[in-house]
Amino acid sequence: MRISRYDFRKRKHTLNAELGVDVYSSASSDKIDPNTISSASSGDVRVYPSVNYAVANEKTGSTYSFTGSVSSEYDYFSKGVALGWTKLSKNKNREFGVKGQMYLDTWSVILPIELRNSSSLRGTKPRNSYSLSFTLSQVMTRKLQVLLMADVAYQSGQLATLYHRTYFTNGSHKVENLPDSRLKLPFGVRLNYFAGDRVIIRTYYRYYQDNWDLKAHTFEIETPIKITPFFSISPFYRFYKQTGVKYFAPYQAHALTEKYYTSDYDLSSLSSNMFGAGIRYAQPGGLMGISRFNAIELRYGHYERSTALTSNIITLLAKLK
Repeated sequence: MRISRYDFRKRKHTLNAELGVDVYSSASSDKIDPNTISSASSGDVRVYPSVNYAVANEKTGSTYSFTGSVSSEYDYFSKGVALGWTKLSKNKNREFGVKGQMYLDTWSVILPIELRNSSSLRGTKPRNSYSLSFTLSQVMTRKLQVLLMADVAYQSGQLATLYHRTYFTNGSHKVENLPDSRLKLPFGVRLNYFAGDRVIIRTYYRYYQDNWDLKAHTFEIETPIKITPFFSISPFYRFYKQTGVKYFAPYQAHALTEKYYTSDYDLSSLSSNMFGAGIRYAQPGGLMGISRFNAIELRYGHYERSTALTSNIITLLAKLK
């Protein structure tokens, strides 16, 4: 839902409210307690409403915004706030933005079934996240646009996943244990090139590092192609590569003398490839006789990771305006 109005100073006030609902399944969730496996995977529902309020001064090019959000799932609850400011140049070819965000999360302690009696961990654990983001967009030519991004993010609290098991060289196992703080520094650049009236080339590169010694490179390219004014296809490709955190070791490779340990392959050295395409149909007058239903898109992606993980992802997007 979006509501806009102008005040007596000709500033534009915009209120935007959204509600998101995700329904998903996870095969690994059932392995927390193997004695209660009821199917190939276990499901959950995530609900996340948010409200954004922005005040734009079209004369000065400045926009101030506030966002409040909540997210709830079976084992966690999150509250988030964000403050933002953007400044548009007089010729509207350049925009600078700053955004600060804070998320206060509470996780329920869920341990593997066989370790619950031997652990003192109970109840809930906090995890807080803070970030400061900077963006600079520039129209270089009539066909080329550039966006630079830099973030500083800090997390504190329960950062280990407590239902992940770690097996040691002597055959024993414990729950994953990781430091209670993490500093992240990602930098990115996005280039959009308009190669004629029907083709756009969108590229993206991101470098990431943190104080757990994880370093990562991401490259993406997507090329929307207009077949008709209302119908388009968008082939895409994404490459990702990372070096693992210093606390990772494979199954039964950790020593009991180590303070921090994990065998979660999401934190290992790996690379991945994802490719696919989207099909989008949009019509200003609406679809299926519904004036507010003005766009629908179906996307398919095939994902392959060097750790032998593969997946196929189908996404259906519908836009109501």
